[in-house]
Amino acid sequence: MKITSAEFITSAVAAKQYPTDGLPEIALVGRSNVGKSSLLNKMMNRKALARTSSKPGKTQTLNYFLVNKSIYLVDFPGYGYAKVAKSIKETWGKMIQTYLAKREELRFIVQLVDIRHAPSKDDVAMYAWSKEIGIPVVIVATKADKIARGRWQQHTKIIRETMNVRGGDPILVFSSETGQGRDELWQEIVNRIKEQDAVVAAAAKEAKEEKKKAESVE
Repeated sequence: MKITSAEFITSAVAAKQYPTDGLPEIALVGRSNVGKSSLLNKMMNRKALARTSSKPGKTQTLNYFLVNKSIYLVDFPGYGYAKVAKSIKETWGKMIQTYLAKREELRFIVQLVDIRHAPSKDDVAMYAWSKEIGIPVVIVATKADKIARGRWQQHTKIIRETMNVRGGDPILVFSSETGQGRDELWQEIVNRIKEQDAVVAAAAKEAKEEKKKAESVE
């Protein structure tokens, strides 16, 4: 996808702070230091729009980035960082659960996993919970430039088996350094939004026709 504009919109900690324009939202989740900020910058063709931090776990808000005036990429707080205070982790958990369970604009999740290592318990739990509440997930295996290309298949197999990936959820190999997987991830995002919009439009048309039939009978 050609990027014509990309901008940071807002940081939110509650529903009242979320955008109200109804545009589709894609949530990016993953462990602290998995490379979410680097991925966001590569996806948006910006060097430092999403700021990386030398202190993992620092982000404590949902950060909204608007791309091409049409799609929000929503950067989530990283999970699994041991030095973050328990009270802050609990706050994150409540915010994330509320957003994922109730946000109508959310289309699906992009879950980042470091390709070099087997998924953590937090990775597995995040994926399992997402599937439990019925949210589609696209898994992105980051930092692909850190291992040989010939090992990608082996490592993605470990991710798939450890996380019990199901329901046709894809695993895309990504590198913020080389741009590997960038086009594929944008294509996945655009296609899924189009498919979901088509389903909604078809349902609305069917409901309208049913209503018209009912009115004609009366």
